[in-house]
Amino acid sequence: MSYDYPVGATPIDADEAEGLLLSHITDRAELDRWEQDNIAEAETWAFRRKPRDLLTVDYACRLHRRMFGDVWKWAGVFRKSGKNIGVEWWSIGPALKNLLGDVDTWIDLKVYHPDEIAARFHHRLVFIHLFANGNGRHARLMADLLLSHVLNRPRFTWGSESLVEAGECRQRYIAALQTADRYEYGPLLEFVRS
Repeated sequence: MSYDYPVGATPIDADEAEGLLLSHITDRAELDRWEQDNIAEAETWAFRRKPRDLLTVDYACRLHRRMFGDVWKWAGVFRKSGKNIGVEWWSIGPALKNLLGDVDTWIDLKVYHPDEIAARFHHRLVFIHLFANGNGRHARLMADLLLSHVLNRPRFTWGSESLVEAGECRQRYIAALQTADRYEYGPLLEFVRS
């Protein structure tokens, strides 16, 4: 299969590529279509009812498995390889637990506006980079679920365009995430509602 990654996408290594469940896929466009069909089913499942365990490690993994489990064997399993982004693979679990605890605190103490809580949550999920692939899509859905089910706010619009394909919208999204890496969340907060 030919993997042609848009700028900012995390490459799949050879071992991870072996986990592709659909042998008929030959290029990135076909992979994106199959993944998107799987994600649509996961969204229906996730928004059907409010989960009591949204801010848990188990739920984060279960959601990723729902999003990508028809396509990848390793869906829902923390990555076991280094990437061009993210914490060391062996510290993913503790980093995620710390993030989930932070989000609980932000909500309980009303530290930030609900949109900022969800945007910071999204940014840190992407920064940790839990899985071999699909981290941005997973983090966006987790943030939308937090907004809808916990913070009683509408979902983010995420630039109102596809973030999977290369283009101006994806460039703005990546630039906003990189600015948030420097603890400047203004561009990300603007982007998520644009």
